Amino acid sequence: MNTKVLDHQVNVQIASTMENLLSELSHYRQQSEKLKKINTLYQRMAGILDLPSMVEAYSIWLMEFVSHELVGYNNPTRDRMHMFCSYHGPQRRQAIQLAQEILEQPLDKESTTAQADGFHVHKWAFNSPDCYGLLVMLRKGKPLSEEELQFIDESLIILADPLKRALEYEEIFAQARKDSLTGLPNRFVFDERIGSIVEQANRHGRPLTLAALDLDHFKAVNDTMGHLMGDEVLKQVAEALKKQIRLTDLLVRMGGDEFLLVLPDTSMQDARFLAERLCVAVEELNITTDVGRLAVSIGLSEWKTGIDLNTWLERADDILYQAKANGRAQVAIN
Repeated sequence: MNTKVLDHQVNVQIASTMENLLSELSHYRQQSEKLKKINTLYQRMAGILDLPSMVEAYSIWLMEFVSHELVGYNNPTRDRMHMFCSYHGPQRRQAIQLAQEILEQPLDKESTTAQADGFHVHKWAFNSPDCYGLLVMLRKGKPLSEEELQFIDESLIILADPLKRALEYEEIFAQARKDSLTGLPNRFVFDERIGSIVEQANRHGRPLTLAALDLDHFKAVNDTMGHLMGDEVLKQVAEALKKQIRLTDLLVRMGGDEFLLVLPDTSMQDARFLAERLCVAVEELNITTDVGRLAVSIGLSEWKTGIDLNTWLERADDILYQAKANGRAQVAIN
């Protein structure tokens, strides 16, 4: 073999080796860039403890690398759904309505792609015991490329654990604010919300009435039927009361058989009509004890500018016991 041929073969081998090295370097560089992007996601998710903030943070992070109009997540077993949309106005409503319809569909086991209402719709299922739910993305223009799909798949591996953590945190937080027996808001919620409710009434000059409720003959239920039956009665009472009030009203179990009902935008006269319906609703449960039928006594006190919160609560409590003293199963007002 002559020198020219040998030199040519060497040059070809060197060129091939250099090409392979450059290809590997490019691959490692791309992998390194991808890891940096994924690591940024991990850092952003680390401090988030609620689902809305998490979905929003994920969508904003992803927008830098994969354009889209909406990201939504639904966990049907926990009844938690949230969406983050970059649109405004009618377009926003259209996108959110479409996403909601998709998220409410049965969970698919695999990722799917479709088209609807001018959007490319991409879905991913979280179907493990630790993280369950459906994530949807709406995108105008081109569907996601294979590279973009792979990038999102890798990002969802990072997202799964924070999603699980956020759902668990929200559940714990909700339980801490809920009466474990009746499911009503508890004293913590009352203390948290009453200040702002009073402030709103003062600011807009709207009436605000407080109802203090206490069950009549409930002790006899516990004494003669047992505490398990007493618990069941409290659940029935809570359901009966909830059916009579508005979504804007705040019904709280303060403990035992005592409840408080905050009635925004409600005058004393209107509050009395409602309170009388509450009395009827409890009596219609038809729970009878040795000393009489289970009923409820209610004291009503309307908020007056200038009194402090504790005085208002004490006044409602005093009026309640006037109703008790006057024969129970009735409404008393100040």
